[in-house]
Amino acid sequence: MALSRTFLFVPGNHARRVEKALAADVDAAILDLEDAVAASEKVATRAQVVDALQRAHRARGYVRINALDTEYAFGDLQAVVARGVDGIVLPKLESVEQLHTADWLIAQIERERGLDANSVELMPIVETGAGFAVIDALCHAAAQRVQRLRRFAFGAGDFCLDMNLVWSDDEFELQTYRSALVLASRAAGLQAPVDTVWVRLDDADGLARSAARARGMGFQGKLCIHPAQCDAVNRAFSPTAAEIGHARAVVEAFRRAEAEGVASIRLDGAFIDYPVAYRAQRVLDFAAQIDARANAA
Repeated sequence: MALSRTFLFVPGNHARRVEKALAADVDAAILDLEDAVAASEKVATRAQVVDALQRAHRARGYVRINALDTEYAFGDLQAVVARGVDGIVLPKLESVEQLHTADWLIAQIERERGLDANSVELMPIVETGAGFAVIDALCHAAAQRVQRLRRFAFGAGDFCLDMNLVWSDDEFELQTYRSALVLASRAAGLQAPVDTVWVRLDDADGLARSAARARGMGFQGKLCIHPAQCDAVNRAFSPTAAEIGHARAVVEAFRRAEAEGVASIRLDGAFIDYPVAYRAQRVLDFAAQIDARANAA
């Protein structure tokens, strides 16, 4: 499973920013055709993002198209389902029918252009009340019929606008919806979702708290809107040296106990059984995956 801690948005019509984003220490860059691009630039930007993604780049490259109910969506898909594009980010998903429509359209374009089936990933953003009202159905439909969909993302900006919520510093008003998305994703067998952006660029501490909160709630990563946010998000969704050391001690102690026929032990005052040992092994596996990516860069 590819690392999905940091997804950095970048306006698709700013060539220099696109180049930097694709070379940055992020897991994926999202070249935007939606909110960050003026209506007068949207059509012309399609070719620019495809050209950028067909050149060598470090990060996985996604394109956020315009919502399916806009005049741009069909043309966006026709233009950007192409070799070199790792995935499509679909904003404002609100129904199973929209999900199946997007999947069907991408599949036809893949076939027409000689691409492997499901080679272009689809990552929808749930960011309206209508979308959350059917979140269980969306996740189950994705797991059953949409092979290209591995995870959902949460978009709190449009969600707060749609629901007339006040987006507070502690994000208490988002807790129910975050949990619903994590639970529905897990129940359907999908990857853990990706959390919303943090819009206050002058509040690094707030970003760190938001990212830690999201990790604790079961998200695997976070959307970013500025390169300066990415290091903090990478750290928040990566195990610390202390966590890795503790996980290694847990795994080693439990392995010794298991060899002696014991499946529950105490380590440094804490109870260790199979779930705890499995979680520790997961930490070590994830740390190894991060190291492998760093060494390959």
